[in-house]
Amino acid sequence: MAKRIISFFNDVKLEMSKVSWSTKDELIGSTIVVLVSLVILTVFIGICDLVLSRIVNIIMSML
Repeated sequence: MAKRIISFFNDVKLEMSKVSWSTKDELIGSTIVVLVSLVILTVFIGICDLVLSRIVNIIMSML
């Protein structure tokens, strides 16, 4: 059982050495893209919510 655990961790170490890690600049660039996308999506959803709630209020006041 101990040999299997040691083998597992050796395999993990081997696979982790194959991973291509991002540089600091790539990480910062990706983070900025995510944050800008988040802001754009938030504004879009907020505008959609505002427009749809106004439409529903207009329809409800007609009834």
